[in-house]
This record gives sequence, structure tokens and C-alpha cells, in this order.
Amino acid sequence: MNIALRQPWTQERFFPWAEAQDIRYEFDGLRPVAMTGGNARHSAICINLQTALNSRLQGAPCRTLGPDAGVETVNKAVRYPDALVTCQKFDLSSYTVPGVVIVFEVVSPSSGKTDRIIKLDEYAAVPSIRRYVIIESAFAGLTVMERQQGGDPWITSPLAEGVLRLPEIGIEIPVAEIYRDITFPDQQDGAVS
Repeated sequence: MNIALRQPWTQERFFPWAEAQDIRYEFDGLRPVAMTGGNARHSAICINLQTALNSRLQGAPCRTLGPDAGVETVNKAVRYPDALVTCQKFDLSSYTVPGVVIVFEVVSPSSGKTDRIIKLDEYAAVPSIRRYVIIESAFAGLTVMERQQGGDPWITSPLAEGVLRLPEIGIEIPVAEIYRDITFPDQQDGAVS
């Protein structure tokens, strides 16, 4: 009896395969994993975030990328955060971005477990990542993880209003700007102000 042996997945196998697919995939270090789709609110929050970052980093040595820029994590896994910031020059034809300093994930109910548990551990294993920001899409709120010196990898702070401080890149973003023109089902008057 002939048994076909499965070839193990590698980044070299994953990237060309993923480019040919109709839907988006991440690579968990072992196999491709389909990415969940978001809704219009998720997309609007991502655009607001990208706009806020890009306007503040114009002319700075750091740049914003995402959501098609990959971050290599543990075991050669590749994740595609909604936004990332790197201050390192690199070849723009690369599949992964080196020197990522900050990672942003906009979470939905379907991606929450992966973003809050699996990616949290994976991003903690990347020494260059100084801050991981989880942005809620079902309500206005952020969870900000800042890398510690020694001990636990992250100090975690919730942020529902006020200012998101990003000292690693020398900027601040009002939380309201991330949620500009966003409505939530439980709001009486419409958009977050």
C-alpha cells in the first residue's frame, strides 16, 4: 500500500501558494490558516487608525504598513496585523517586515480568541515589538500591552477614552480619532464623538 507523505509547510511554500488564493491566509508555522473576514465597521476603524498613524509619521524614520504586511513570529509563523509600525529600512518586495515596533489588531467576536491569546504570545516572542494594541470593533475600547524589562512580557492597560500614547515612535492618538464616525448598535445618537 502506498501512503502519500505530506510535505511540511514552510514559508517558502506558503507565500506563493497564499498569493494564488481567493481568500486571505496566515501561516501558523505548521499550515495555512484562513483569516476571518471583517465587517464595514472593522474596515472603517482600520482606515481611521492608518490615517492617524500616517499623518503623524509623515517625514519620520518610521512607517506604517498593513494589513498585507507580514510579521514573522515564533516557529516561522506569519501574521498579518491590521497595522504595524517599523522604523527599519527593508526591501518592499519582502513578504515579512523586520524590526516591527508596534502591532495593532482590530478584533471582532470571531477573531478575539486568536488576537487575545495566540497572537499575544506570538508577538511577545518577537523582541522588537514594544507595544501590542488590541482595538475593539464591537464597542469603543483598546487594550494596550507594553513590553516590560524582565519579568512578565507585558503591562496591560485598558483605554476607552483619552489618548493612546506611543512613545516608541513619539506620537499620540486620541482614542476618539480611531473611532471617528463609527456607530455601535447600542448607541442612541449614532457615532462616537
